[in-house]
Order: sequence, then structure tokens, then C-alpha cells
Amino acid sequence: MTVLPHLLLAASLFAAVPAHAVTLEQMAGQMIVVGFQGNDVDDASVAALREELTASELGGVMFLKTNVKDLATVTAMNQAFRAASPELLPFITVDQEGGAVERLDSDVGFKEIPSAASIAARNSPEAAEKIYAGMAASLAGLGFTVNFGPVADINLNPNNPVIAKFGRSYSADAAKVVAYDEAFITAHHAAGLLTSLKHFPGHGSSTADSHEGFVDITSTWKPEELDPYRELLAKGDVDFVMVGHLYHADYSDAGAQVPASLSPQWITGVLRDELGFDGVVISDDLEMGAIRQHFDLKQTVTMAVRAGMDVLLFSNTAKYRPGLADEIRAILVAEAEADPAFAARIEQSYQRIVALKARIH
Repeated sequence: MTVLPHLLLAASLFAAVPAHAVTLEQMAGQMIVVGFQGNDVDDASVAALREELTASELGGVMFLKTNVKDLATVTAMNQAFRAASPELLPFITVDQEGGAVERLDSDVGFKEIPSAASIAARNSPEAAEKIYAGMAASLAGLGFTVNFGPVADINLNPNNPVIAKFGRSYSADAAKVVAYDEAFITAHHAAGLLTSLKHFPGHGSSTADSHEGFVDITSTWKPEELDPYRELLAKGDVDFVMVGHLYHADYSDAGAQVPASLSPQWITGVLRDELGFDGVVISDDLEMGAIRQHFDLKQTVTMAVRAGMDVLLFSNTAKYRPGLADEIRAILVAEAEADPAFAARIEQSYQRIVALKARIH
């Protein structure tokens, strides 16, 4: 294990984090959230994740529908993940927006709720909060700690193939988006769950889907798409901000087509400096076509961290590898050992992550 002397001596670090988590490997590991294969607590992949969590070398796990056999087994897996790292609870994450985006559904006995668009059309924000409170309580009861929502995208393009098509945006009006996002967040916080605004800087005006490939929002994106972030950040209730794989020519170095998730102009320049967010920034899945088709693993990891990303999310579905988290961690450690500035970025992210994890119930 590699221990950086200046990290060990940093008073701010000791003031904020558990004493056992001081190695570079552990700090880097906390920046990684991965998907896995298996749907039972005794599966080899689940056991391997538990070992990494016990060693404080993994930040969390991502559930997909393939991991959900039944609710009792999900609960058992999540209890095992929590028990593996009780002092620094893992991010046990799920995409449970409602509507088309649900990892838990009625097939396994989970009560489904409508899409964001349907909820906003039929319910006041107060009524929506009650709907989300029921869902959040159920997720918390299963042992999850993070729900990747609410969607903060403004429904500017009615023909959008990934947002409007599935009713994932609450409205074309920013103020209405804020009201329902707030209802979602309040309900989840009451249940002890963390939430994530998505997809920064705005996927609502796009004409393509970043799951499939490169998405250029240069000609469609509007500054008002930042309004939900600006207003919700000012309220101080934002846990994560999830950054999408969205390219805008004005926010990328000349000649380089870099999406927001790898862009210092977006993450450090706009989200941090302009909007004032000092919380945890998480990527959208870094195995989506928009990333996978243009950047290799080392480029993806190092560019994201240098841009200001705190948590690297990998679904591990493009080409499943049991050791993917080890590969990512090795890249982070090697880069940090070669570059003090990169090491400092890891320390900064680690402190943000630990501060956020302290709020998990």
C-alpha cells in the first residue's frame, strides 16, 4: 500500500475522516462505484465486492435490473455490503426515477410509480412528495443509500429520444422542474437516502442519446438549462450532481471534442466556480457509448479526475470484468504517484465523499 506523507499529516484530513482510511489506495478506491454480476449474497462477484468494501478500497456499488432476483435477496445483499464497511458506509446506488427508469418493479413486488412528466401533470409538488416518500421509504428499507434522481433536465425538445420520449423531465418550465425536484429530494432525505441531480449541464434539449454515442448539444443547449441547478444549489440540499456525456464546443478546448463529464470548463468552471457547488460530482455511466467509443480507460479516468470529478461510475456492462475496480484504482494510484497535483485532487474528492457518507442512515 502507498501512503502519501503529506496526506497523513494533513490536519484537515484527520479532522474529517476515519483514522484507518489514510492510504492512497483507499482514497482512490472511494472514488469508484461499479456495477456487478450476480443476484445473490453468496455469488462470487458479491463476495469480491464485500472484500473490497471491507478494505475501504471501493466507494460503492451500482444495482441494475439483472441484480434483482427478489426483494428479500436484494435486502440481504445490501445488508452484506453495509456490514462490510460500517464505519464508512458504501454508496449502494440504484436508478429508480419512476416510469420507464426503474430497476425495481412490480415483477419483484416493488410498488411502481409514474414517470416525472405524469407525476407533474397530475399532482401538486406536495402530493408528489408523498408519492416519492413512499418509494424512498421502500428503497431505504431494502438497504439502498443512493437513488440517482431527480432529473433536473428541462423538457425543451419534445422529440428528445432519451428524456422527453420517456417522460423523464417534469416540465419545459425551469421553476416547475425545481419544485418537483425539491419534492423528490425532500422525500428521500426524510428516508435517509442521498439523491443526485442529473444530467448536468442539461440533456433536455439534446437530439441524441449519450447511451448510444457522441451527443453534441452546441446548437441546442440553452443557458436556462442551468437554472434548476442554480436554484437547488442555493437551497443547500444537493448531495450529488451527475454530469452527462454532453459535448458543447464552447466548453471544450479548441479542436478537442470533450464531453462535460471530462471537461474542466464544465465541472470546475461552471459547476464549481460559477454555480458554487463544492459537493460530490459523480459521472454518468462511463461505459456509455459517448465515452467508450472515444476514450480508453486510462484517458477516461484521468481526464475525469483532472476535470474535477469526484466519483467515477462504471456499470461494468460493456465488457464485464470482475477486476474492473482494481484496474481503475491502479490507474488513479499510478497517476497520483507521478503527479502531486493529481494526488491532491484525489485527496480533495476523498474528503468530499467522506463528508457526504456521514449523512447516510
